[in-house]
Amino acid sequence: MSGSPHKFIAIAGNMGVGKTSMVEFLHKTYGFEPVYEPFMDNPYLDDFYKDMKAWGFHSQLYFLTHKFRLHMQLHARTRTVVQDRSIYEDAEIFCTNLYRARKISKRDYQTYMELYHSMRQALQPPDLMIYLRCSVRATRRRIRQRGRPSEQDIPARYIRRLNDLYDEWIARYDLSPVLVWNSDSHDYLTDLVDRIEFQRSIEQFVG
Repeated sequence: MSGSPHKFIAIAGNMGVGKTSMVEFLHKTYGFEPVYEPFMDNPYLDDFYKDMKAWGFHSQLYFLTHKFRLHMQLHARTRTVVQDRSIYEDAEIFCTNLYRARKISKRDYQTYMELYHSMRQALQPPDLMIYLRCSVRATRRRIRQRGRPSEQDIPARYIRRLNDLYDEWIARYDLSPVLVWNSDSHDYLTDLVDRIEFQRSIEQFVG
């Protein structure tokens, strides 16, 4: 863990698994400074969901550059920060998934990953990575409930591929300690026992 009096916590996980809710919980419970993903600011997103092959590279490059700038700004914060989705996921989950699905060309993917690896060398990794694991069925239900129009027609196979990539990535991730939380079967927001278990787990790192 960093010797700094303030920490950097990243919340990782597929869409709809509860990252924003966890950021809000940690903010309200511990006073951590919340940093949210600039999801709705991406001018390519609606086009991307309509035609992933045409707009995949543009959308991913937007997310990468904005996440890099945001990550760099975290160094200047004076209290513990909790971030909704890390830059690592943009590259190693979402861009890689599009490349494997042939929605991004090999040339564009290599250019993107070269930029990402250069950025990663300049970044201070999180003090703690919290990975929220969730089933495809529960993820789809939550996506429907939050009602973002651009997400409603995302096929289950796309979410499943992302879940598989997340599990592959977190198994090899070694930049910081990792706390894995099953958000499908454990509800720290409404279940007191789950909440106590979660708070005991996280306080080992930030207490």
